Amino acid sequence: MREKSVTEQRYDAVLGVISEGRTVMEVASQWGVSRRTLHRWLARYEADGLEGLPDRSHRPERCPHQMPAEVEVLVLELRRAHRYWGARRLALELARKRVTPAPSKSSVYRCLVRAGVIESDKRHRRKEIWKRWERGGPMELWQMDVVGGFLLADGTSAKALTGIDDHSRFCVSARLMPRERTQLVCDGFLAALRVHGVPQQVLTDNGKVFTGKYARPPVDVLFDRLCRENGIDHLLTQPRSPTTTGKIERFHRTLRIEFDTRRPFTSLTPTPLPRSGQPQNSMGSQLHGRRDESATGLLSGGHGLGRLWIHYFRHDRPIRLGGTRHHGFFWGRERGQQT
Repeated sequence: MREKSVTEQRYDAVLGVISEGRTVMEVASQWGVSRRTLHRWLARYEADGLEGLPDRSHRPERCPHQMPAEVEVLVLELRRAHRYWGARRLALELARKRVTPAPSKSSVYRCLVRAGVIESDKRHRRKEIWKRWERGGPMELWQMDVVGGFLLADGTSAKALTGIDDHSRFCVSARLMPRERTQLVCDGFLAALRVHGVPQQVLTDNGKVFTGKYARPPVDVLFDRLCRENGIDHLLTQPRSPTTTGKIERFHRTLRIEFDTRRPFTSLTPTPLPRSGQPQNSMGSQLHGRRDESATGLLSGGHGLGRLWIHYFRHDRPIRLGGTRHHGFFWGRERGQQT
């Protein structure tokens, strides 16, 4: 015998009251439902007949907090133009464009999932073996490193001296170099000190340009001497422990994504910015826009996309200060003056 569908069972319950004249309590007990549910079936049958008995959608008729269609289109257009931007960056850009109502990060994330642009990620429990740490205020600690992989058309590659403040994530150094040499690294370090002031501590890896502790025999390198002369405590990571400088490593990832370093650049020489619509493929025009005496470039100096991006990283993106979200600013060490 074929099993009755849900609609047929509800129809039999309704007939038990209407045709057979049984009480609502009796029929409800027979079908294992409440009297309120059976009264609802009777009302639906009286209003819509047999078509009112199947299950109905539980979706609300209106949702006041749902993202408007116009805002959703803006989110998807921004994502298509910048495929590496996540929900946090998209929400920030919409707020800067004064889009109203401004969607939250979670709303933008759900929009991307609905459109099939990204897949919903499962939340993973944080591994207890990793210890997250952050200094209590700006200028307490800088994280610095040298990153390579900036390919040039002549087959060579450039490197960059990068540095961020551990607390505010403010970019204190982004200096382009043709080679990783002690003098070039120290020039970039001194330039950062002149511009932003002297931090209490500097954290680096054990590269030869930063320390001679692991040389045989151990030697005193120029970077160590500069730290001592300026009263800076130079901290080193444990060997084979890249997670200690995780903030600067994450900065490198953002740097590669924003500048698309998978493609080769023509040269390190800065060129005039092209007019709108013209290609821009010089590493100089993309990343700095000027040259100094040592023939190295500043990612944060001059004009070009590099300066604009560094300005965003320093000032426009939200950063955490004192446990709350603020827009980026940076405090010098002496007298707490803003720089």
